[in-house]
Amino acid sequence: MPDYKKPLPHPTPASRPFWEAAKRHELQIQRCTKCSAHIFYPRELCPECLAPDLQWIKVSGKGSVYSFTIAQQATHHGFAEEVPYVIAIVELDEGPRLTTNITGCKPEAVRIGMPVVASFDDVTPEMTLVKFRPA
Repeated sequence: MPDYKKPLPHPTPASRPFWEAAKRHELQIQRCTKCSAHIFYPRELCPECLAPDLQWIKVSGKGSVYSFTIAQQATHHGFAEEVPYVIAIVELDEGPRLTTNITGCKPEAVRIGMPVVASFDDVTPEMTLVKFRPA
């Protein structure tokens, strides 16, 4: 793991709870306590009602492929040995969409609407990435 060569996220104060939950192999997103909107990407205000009252909640990790592309050329030199790979937008059952990778199946098997579930990739001792696999 120390020789991990791919780019890694840089948690911010707003996103740190997401990454801390991922390290525990939990998928958490924000929910507004005023209007109950489920929110992703992490932020300080609700995009629906502008309330600052957001809480972190554990979600099911279930969703479906909303959109995807198959990378035939590496988008970064660290991914060169993995081509082809799937870059996808997954719509969670709770509503928000996340950009991620689909793993656990051949890239040509991925389809729009395909049911998926969150998986967790411990890429370094400090960082766990959220990916999705077929449900």
